[in-house]
Amino acid sequence: MNLDIVYEKDHVIIKEIHTFEPKHTFECGQCFRWEREEDGSYTGVVYDKVLNVKKIGNDVILYPTNQLDFENIWIEYFDLHTDYQMIQEHLQAIDPVMKKAIGFGRGIRILRQDPWETIISFIISANNNIPRIKRAIDLMSRGYGQPVEDFRGGANYTFPDAATLSKRTVEELLACNTGYRAPYILKTAQQVSTANIEFQNLKKLDRESCQRQLMTFNGIGPKVANCVLFFSMGKFDAFPVDVWVKRVMEALYFEQKTSHEKIQAFAEKSFGEYAGYAQQYLFYYARELGIGKSKA
Repeated sequence: MNLDIVYEKDHVIIKEIHTFEPKHTFECGQCFRWEREEDGSYTGVVYDKVLNVKKIGNDVILYPTNQLDFENIWIEYFDLHTDYQMIQEHLQAIDPVMKKAIGFGRGIRILRQDPWETIISFIISANNNIPRIKRAIDLMSRGYGQPVEDFRGGANYTFPDAATLSKRTVEELLACNTGYRAPYILKTAQQVSTANIEFQNLKKLDRESCQRQLMTFNGIGPKVANCVLFFSMGKFDAFPVDVWVKRVMEALYFEQKTSHEKIQAFAEKSFGEYAGYAQQYLFYYARELGIGKSKA
């Protein structure tokens, strides 16, 4: 995908990018460490970097950053090599539901997130809501992460690594508002740390093998595993089925209560290699409009 990039001293401008809407990208449920600022921009911590993302017209401004970090970190993180226009056209041609969902969430980009942070984030997400998930991740980062550069006077911290969390206690993790998930987080941190899990090697596995490996960790079932596969492992045919996706699929495709397994099989057959992208459009569409909520 050809990008028109302007490099300035302390920021980078992506010119005329119609397939990147920060609000949809950061509020669609895929990430938990991006916060909306008073000026409508978003600030987040990625690895050991703090970045502010602002859209003015059709230009997206990344600040503070430079050409080196843009090329080595942000192009991959924001999935800027992927042709979203092509994906949208492909999915829209499948059925009217996808056309409406994409129209509603146009501009969502799938963030290529850190696997370890994604694993813990989605373990925390089970039977939880986004404000509480964000609060738990923030408390864990402030308590056990490393400080990084301030932005607009606010303190920021990295997400703690597996070795650090493996040395905590259940009580310490409970203090981070993780609830009943605290033992899962501790056990998973210990598993990853003790076995020296290399997530780059997991990424090389096929989707089914990678999913089986992820599900050996405490607190990871099929839904969480599929979220990790899609948001951090590059398995873009993964189709996580949570309560909102189940509702929208039942309301707009099946018109009756349907098992997770049937929904999964239908999605894989209908959406194929772009099933994950379809899921994200459907999730955001359903959640924002409350589709199927009365049938839950």
